[in-house]
Amino acid sequence: MESGRPAHAAMLATPGMGHLIPLAELAKRLAARHSVATTLLTFASTASATQRAFLASLPPAVSSRPLPPVDLSDLPSDAPNEARMSEECTRSLPAIQGVLADLNNNRDTRLVAFVTDLFGTDAFDAARGAGVERICLFFPGSLHSLTLFLHLPELAASVPGEFRDLPEPIRLPGCVPIPGRDVLSPLQERSSPAYGVMLRLAERFLEADTFLVNSFDAVEPEAAAALRPLKPGRPPVYALGPLILNAGSSGGDAIDSKPPRAACLEWLDKQPARSVIFVSFGSGGALLAEEMRELALGLELSGRRFLWVVRSPAEDEGSVSGNYYDAESKKDPFAYLPEGFVDRTEGVGLVVPSWAPQTEVLAHEATGGFLTHCGWNSTLESLVHGVPMVVWPLYAEQRLNAVMLAEGVGAAIRLPEAKEKETIAAVVREVMVGEGKGAAVRAKVAELKKAAAEGLREDGAATSALDGVLENWIGENQ
Repeated sequence: MESGRPAHAAMLATPGMGHLIPLAELAKRLAARHSVATTLLTFASTASATQRAFLASLPPAVSSRPLPPVDLSDLPSDAPNEARMSEECTRSLPAIQGVLADLNNNRDTRLVAFVTDLFGTDAFDAARGAGVERICLFFPGSLHSLTLFLHLPELAASVPGEFRDLPEPIRLPGCVPIPGRDVLSPLQERSSPAYGVMLRLAERFLEADTFLVNSFDAVEPEAAAALRPLKPGRPPVYALGPLILNAGSSGGDAIDSKPPRAACLEWLDKQPARSVIFVSFGSGGALLAEEMRELALGLELSGRRFLWVVRSPAEDEGSVSGNYYDAESKKDPFAYLPEGFVDRTEGVGLVVPSWAPQTEVLAHEATGGFLTHCGWNSTLESLVHGVPMVVWPLYAEQRLNAVMLAEGVGAAIRLPEAKEKETIAAVVREVMVGEGKGAAVRAKVAELKKAAAEGLREDGAATSALDGVLENWIGENQ
């Protein structure tokens, strides 16, 4: 290595635990396999107790450096999350460049790369201004989503009107045909501030030196095959996934960093194997009040055991991602459940407010299904633990994920647009014990669980891809 200095990487974690966790897991793998230390740069807007505890639990080779707060009070109260995240990054660019310059000028280490996800692409200029050698785009979603972003500028120029109104699906290399209504939710209306943000970010993707993607070939083989060959003008693509938080870990290895075992796990201990469907809509999702009611009645009608992480409902259609910056329930969620529901389902169901240790629940032998919003981190966690899914997408790229999982690889059953208790009950029963589509989904998920584990072995695809990343960064001198 140049001058014998150990390698160091800087990573910009844009808001959201779903962005931070896979980056931190990548940092941990770099440290464990290649002795590369990492500094995680974090934004002030997400300096929650949950994030602070997570960062404090990381191993010594992964340090964090909070960026100073910036004033966002002039943004409209209803500004979409995408616009808010992009603006916070833009206003933080001087601080980001200063931190990167400090790291790059450290005589004891060699800063070999700057890594950021899609909402940090405006920081590319700051990294170059600080003299960073390699600039990498970490894509925390699927290869399908990456492909859509790579083609977005072309699609925006060639598709008249709104994507959601297209009569035919969008066909991209290696991807399942994507109905226009199932592209990323920020792209549903061209007049939305989020649309302009996403298009501008996509236009900068090709400025990166490499793409690092949190996915693996078996879950989207055609997309992987399409992106694998080197293509002039497009950075090389490394599929490093699945990068997920390990069950029973808060992020690091220190024993005193682990919280007490959650009561819902004690409840799961008493249930038969593969008998419980876990219901959770991620750290940022919220249902409408009527949807909560139908879901409750559907779970009751299904006759299956369930564990439901419940939050108070979204106030309107536009706020289904209203918990993105704050996962806590805004009101008492139990007040929105059907009268007598908790009493009637006692013994077969457990409702917990706001939070449950998701990776531990999915890893538990009693868990046999997952009703999920189809966020990519939740999807990967479900596949790693071999849990078949019922998908109910809410926002961001979740509708695209649902298409790929249900219509493509066959690892999930998607609920129809009309969320009625009878339909919910039927789909829950099918994914848990059905002998038709449910059996096929359960078999496919078992196959993907095995493929994910094989990719993480010493000679597996994900491990080899990580080795390729390091070769790209520091070449023969590592």
